[in-house]
Amino acid sequence: MKQELMEKYTRYEIARILGARSLQLAMDAPVLLKLSKEEIDELNYDVLKIAEKELDAEVLPITVKRPLPKKSEREIKKLSDEEVKEKLELKAEKEKKELDKLEEKKQELEKTEEKEIMEDGEIMEIANPGDEGDVEEEKVVKEV
Repeated sequence: MKQELMEKYTRYEIARILGARSLQLAMDAPVLLKLSKEEIDELNYDVLKIAEKELDAEVLPITVKRPLPKKSEREIKKLSDEEVKEKLELKAEKEKKELDKLEEKKQELEKTEEKEIMEDGEIMEIANPGDEGDVEEEKVVKEV
């Protein structure tokens, strides 16, 4: 394999390219190089070797996309223990305020729901066993 390819691609990219191209060739894709009958016999119809020859000749229409990290430079300041404590306290205060706001909203919603129910007259009192004579029915059932 040419040294230029080794500088241009990583060994993993080369392996991926050769694997993809040899699979294409195994699925009867046309060979992109002009190979004589003798060269094909010499390669023993090995699709991996044919793919290597095509890669060396740089005739493959395969591109490689590399995900690269974002290049940003930023100095990170080391915080003292006091600064860390201050930031944690501020965060705790913010969370407490948010919880208080949520609790207030919850109470407001409950009050508005109670008002709506009162206006509609849909309030039902909790039934106690002695209110409707359930106790008397139980006694009658036991006597029978």
